[in-house]
Amino acid sequence: MKLTVTVLSVFLYLGVSAQQIQNNPGSNHGNKFEQLGTILPTPNVYRTASGAPGHAYWQNRADYEISAYLDEDKRNLRGSETVTYHNNSPDDLDYIWLQLDENQQSSVKKADYPFSSTLPKAVNDQQLKVSELPVKDNGYGVNLEKVTDASGNPLKYTVNKTMMRIDLPKVLKKGEKFIFKIDWNYNIPNRMKMGGRGGYENFPEDGNDLYTITQWFPRMCVYSDFQGWQNHQFTGRGEFALVFGNYKVSVNVPADHIVGGTGECKNYEQVLTSDQLARYRQAEKASEPVEIVTLDEAKKAEKNRSKQRKTWVFEAKDVRDFAWTSSRKFVWDGMGVLIPENNNKVMAMSFYPKEAYGLYRKFSTKAVAHTIKTYSEYTVPYPYPVAQSVEASNGMEYPMICFNFGRTEKDGTYSEGTKNGMIGVIIHEVGHNFFPMIINSDERQWSWMDEGLNTFTEYLTEEKWDNKFPSKRGPAWTIVDYMRLPKDQLEPIMSNSENIIQFGPNAYAKPATGLNILRETIMGRELFDKAFKTYSKRWAFKHPEPADFFRTMEDASGEDLDWFWRGWFYGTDPVDIAIDKVTIATPDFAAVQQEREIKYKVEKPVQNEFEDISKIRNREDKTITFEVEKDKSLQDFYYRYDRGQEKVDHNKEYTFKTEGSEALDKKDQEKLKNFTAYQIDFVNKGGLVMPIILEFTFEDGTKLRDKSSAQIWRYNEQKVSKTFYFDKKLKSIQLDPMRETADIDTSNNFWSHDRSTSETSKFQVFKQKKDGPVRGGGNGRVNPMQAAGKKN
Repeated sequence: MKLTVTVLSVFLYLGVSAQQIQNNPGSNHGNKFEQLGTILPTPNVYRTASGAPGHAYWQNRADYEISAYLDEDKRNLRGSETVTYHNNSPDDLDYIWLQLDENQQSSVKKADYPFSSTLPKAVNDQQLKVSELPVKDNGYGVNLEKVTDASGNPLKYTVNKTMMRIDLPKVLKKGEKFIFKIDWNYNIPNRMKMGGRGGYENFPEDGNDLYTITQWFPRMCVYSDFQGWQNHQFTGRGEFALVFGNYKVSVNVPADHIVGGTGECKNYEQVLTSDQLARYRQAEKASEPVEIVTLDEAKKAEKNRSKQRKTWVFEAKDVRDFAWTSSRKFVWDGMGVLIPENNNKVMAMSFYPKEAYGLYRKFSTKAVAHTIKTYSEYTVPYPYPVAQSVEASNGMEYPMICFNFGRTEKDGTYSEGTKNGMIGVIIHEVGHNFFPMIINSDERQWSWMDEGLNTFTEYLTEEKWDNKFPSKRGPAWTIVDYMRLPKDQLEPIMSNSENIIQFGPNAYAKPATGLNILRETIMGRELFDKAFKTYSKRWAFKHPEPADFFRTMEDASGEDLDWFWRGWFYGTDPVDIAIDKVTIATPDFAAVQQEREIKYKVEKPVQNEFEDISKIRNREDKTITFEVEKDKSLQDFYYRYDRGQEKVDHNKEYTFKTEGSEALDKKDQEKLKNFTAYQIDFVNKGGLVMPIILEFTFEDGTKLRDKSSAQIWRYNEQKVSKTFYFDKKLKSIQLDPMRETADIDTSNNFWSHDRSTSETSKFQVFKQKKDGPVRGGGNGRVNPMQAAGKKN
């Protein structure tokens, strides 16, 4: 952790709340409106007291040339990159840091931020595994083949989990650049089973894959004036701190794949058919989406697999990342969009499989266009030539491209929840082009600076889409239930991304709601909008920190808002960890979940629970014309249904069957009959967290060891539990066997089965029938559109 003393008080890496730093804590006044001067970092030549970049502000840069090869048969990606790193800082650098995010998918290279685990009430056979100690390599993660300088000379490097340090052959001084090359490969994970933001999704019905290739190449870390190297590990949650640069990327894929990527494709003439190229040229000038690759073409491509290859070439300028997608399943449509503020002509496009056609063809590209136009009004004019939405049963963002969900039922109908969820996620993820792709905050440390600011602007954009849009985050009343939670379930917004339990309310909803309260109730729309736009302009293509936002909002509005930041946005213990209790459980093979029939009625029209002030004022504002009123093609069944123009029998009962589970067969039961599960409960009596180091001794005399890093305490500093599955019985457990944590009381560090009064129980084991439901798809129930016999 590299922080200056002046910054440490605000960035709170150790979880101490800045809210408690007060000059007069014993008084009944003078605290809530105390200025933030003692908390915010001291202004300097890089960042001014006004919140603007200082006259000596600098940031480094990285330019990339990358070639990639997608091996669909092996589901492997090979890559080679040349990076030109520009040191614009006043510092001499003798090493540089890069991110290897794909290592988070590895069982042995990941960041090791474990979670507390407890005995389940039921598990499926895929989840039930022997706790393998030591952990075996699952074959995922980055394989580095070669790291050299521009002349091919090997460079010394060190990989620390998801981070890679390269030692420079000579000091890199201010104004100099360093060119180096890396060759690598990795096995592409099934993200529908393994999770994560990138990977492949397989469609068993036609045997094809849809690839979302993200965080896929070694990427430069940020070196900044306020922190030095941002090389915090990637745990799968806290997103990215990245530098701007220019990209030239060549992607070699099967010839029948369609590829979308960050930036502009430079060789459509070589990779598209003449008909597709003609449609693309037509789409550039169209005011309605044009199918560049048609539904019929996508269906035909699904049935064949080409043995030929094609290379797609993309270029992007002044972006902080590059992502791409590839599949033979894609329908592709697009249209041109003009951004009036900078006269920028943008190609808005969507890629989607046939499973999403009924929703994406109608809404996606128009939602993309609406988003970049509306965000441009509130922040900065959209500067890039492309904006793309990809349906990938997902929700994740990268420069000029994002991955969203939204699939119909097999008959082409959809629920209103799916429709609204899809539109909302498209607006949200496309909106991330502004926060943080352009206004480039450090997501690894401050989730709210991208998710919160973006969710707020998403709310403004949803409101301009349809005045009846059921926004869940933004209006003040929607945050009330979260604010009612006990204090032990809440964290300040100013918290590190990894340590938040209620992540959605904390990082998305509460900051968005706070900004809406400022806009509507405290500052007024005019003052707020000018200040918010000032912040966006000041920090476009730069690296803002929280203090830059707080100070700019006050500087540009003339409002003293320290009390609001303090209230809305901002605990020397020894080690004594004890084994408090061990619970033992054995398998129960008889408890099979049965099918059930559920009676239900078709849902009534969606109505907002409360007509909040934003909706009322937007209706009264004659300068606002809602998108669904301007564009009649957006007025679908649910538009009419919500307004009482479609009739559905809400008294008719339907039957929905839930799927049961299958019992394990005798062979599998025999394999698992000796399994025993142990839940070990630990108590942190001393207060200081430390790693949990365990030595297991089994009845046959063999031993195993396990070590959980101290991060296991991050959600609960007093109590945690760890569950292990073994195929033989434990005799004893020793905590801290080598006495390496300075534990002040070792008498509570041992458990023996002989002397135990442990609780015993059963855990259900059954066979999982299939993978879980696809995000954004149907739930098997009759929706109002089906009940009415309509498809539009």
